[in-house]
Amino acid sequence: MGSATHLTELINSQELQSLVSEALANNPGLQQTLLALEQSKTQLRQKRGDRYPELEAGFSASNTKDSDSQYTGSLTLNWQLDLWQHIEDGINAAEQSQFQQQETYQAARDTLASETMSSWLSLISQKRSLAIERQRLNTLERNEQFILQRYQRGLGTLDDLDSARSSTLSTRASARELEQSIREGERALNSLLGRVTDNPYQVPDEYPNVEKPLAELPEQTLARRPDLQAAWHAIAAAEKDASVAYKDLLPRIDVQAALEDIAASPGDALLTDPVWSLLGQLTAPLFQGGKLKAAVEIANLESAIQYQNYRETLLTAVEEVRNALAREQALSERQAYIQQALETQRLTLTRYQDKYRAGNATILELLDVQGQTYDLEAQLDTLTFNRLDNRITLALALGLGVTE
Repeated sequence: MGSATHLTELINSQELQSLVSEALANNPGLQQTLLALEQSKTQLRQKRGDRYPELEAGFSASNTKDSDSQYTGSLTLNWQLDLWQHIEDGINAAEQSQFQQQETYQAARDTLASETMSSWLSLISQKRSLAIERQRLNTLERNEQFILQRYQRGLGTLDDLDSARSSTLSTRASARELEQSIREGERALNSLLGRVTDNPYQVPDEYPNVEKPLAELPEQTLARRPDLQAAWHAIAAAEKDASVAYKDLLPRIDVQAALEDIAASPGDALLTDPVWSLLGQLTAPLFQGGKLKAAVEIANLESAIQYQNYRETLLTAVEEVRNALAREQALSERQAYIQQALETQRLTLTRYQDKYRAGNATILELLDVQGQTYDLEAQLDTLTFNRLDNRITLALALGLGVTE
């Protein structure tokens, strides 16, 4: 216990591992996030192209009245000298944005895996709840048959029979509701897996062993959370964008080299005897109505916003970890209390069954004690599920995601 370092290590089940892998491969929402990541990588490659000169080739023809046709061929090289690291800052901003998208994709993978695991565990819980309700129903049907036999022998009343039938019908309705809930849970899991078919699932009758995540102090473990990493890269990207906005105020130097050839035929215009030129140009913004300074201020404010977003993400992460750790302790204690209560209640049920057969207790008293016993069984089962599911939540809060 306590050795799991990844989500997929929490539950040792080949079936569940297969479902998680299917979800990661086919879930449409995750695929959208993956495409956004690929888009950011392409945008980064596009931005890196600003480092290199631009080379353009041109060819034109002109024909005016009373003159021969002229053909012009040209080859132009344009290059901006990155004196102030203006271009590099823009590339760095794009790199940080790509890192942010990478962490966002990882966070989406982790969340999807945890949702798949929780849905599968929930199906086990719902089927166990249905089994308890069916046991309750079976007991009530036996009670009803027993009461009917007593009534036929003149040992009971119609009120006893009506009460038993009422409890039986109510339990049948509860069982039917659970059956519908299971169908809905299976459809929800199918959606996570990207399936369009309404496939049922064969889940185990007993809860699997769910390892407790390896949890140190939040300060030591929260760095693994991809949402925190994404928020950190968002700050870095915003700071680089602010630097780019500031350097837009500075002068820039552009260099242009050109080859041009004008001839009377298309073949002769293909730079057979070109004229070359070299132009260096220094430009600086003088007046743009305050747009550039406003852009700097906007970029600085965006950086401040991303910093506050990181703080908010960090506070949320700490809260999630603390709540999950506290729930683990509370659910463990509640489980122990309900287990003790159930053991006591079963002894009480045995006594009331004997009392009823001896005529010292009414059918309403027996039904009430039976109902309390099954309620405690259902409550214990729900607490077991909540505790196991909380361990998945804790693992996600600690950043124990899935591997590639």
